[in-house]
Amino acid sequence: MLKVGLTGGIASGKSVVGEMFVKLGAHLIQSDVIAHSLMEPGRPVYEEVVRHFGSAILNPDRTINRAKLAEAAFGNAPGQRGATSGAASPTPSPRVQELNAIVHPTVIAHENEWMKQIEARDPNAVAIVEAALILEAGTAGRFDDLIVVTCNPEQRIERLARRLGISQDAARAEVRRRMAAQIPDEEKIKAADFVIDNSRSIESTERQVASVFAALRAGGCK
Repeated sequence: MLKVGLTGGIASGKSVVGEMFVKLGAHLIQSDVIAHSLMEPGRPVYEEVVRHFGSAILNPDRTINRAKLAEAAFGNAPGQRGATSGAASPTPSPRVQELNAIVHPTVIAHENEWMKQIEARDPNAVAIVEAALILEAGTAGRFDDLIVVTCNPEQRIERLARRLGISQDAARAEVRRRMAAQIPDEEKIKAADFVIDNSRSIESTERQVASVFAALRAGGCK
């Protein structure tokens, strides 16, 4: 079985690309979906997140408000390196590191167990893990190949504004805040085995995905 990491910055289109791979026959798991389920009330990760970040991040029904948690973890990210400075490595705030330390180990354990199950069912499968922070978390070594999805900065803002139903200014601030805790695209591209440019038409992205999937089926890069 081929284990593949699929990553990229906020609103780059990772999920859209992932769905394209699924249509071609790949198996896919999304780390964000796992994280959402782990943060449901009663789960150990939920209890730890609330203990560390306080009840102010909760909705009236005691579920975690993702926007409030992001604000508590990321803040306004002043002076952080990353998306705007072009630095090779981001400097996440202590609170971001705190959140990652709670969530990431359990998410990774779920992903690894999922890959084991896929391999048991289909030894020739292409199993893709979609996650935003593969390189930042230092977990790229788990995969045989790494795919990076890119797009231009203005597209990120437009897509995020549309997805969240917020203004362009609010989306721009959120993109800057999130990208400050992520490795810049230039560095991700250097680490990638395959790069998919999602800044053009959907047909262009589909052609790139098909080409990459054919390469993966042929054994990947490694």
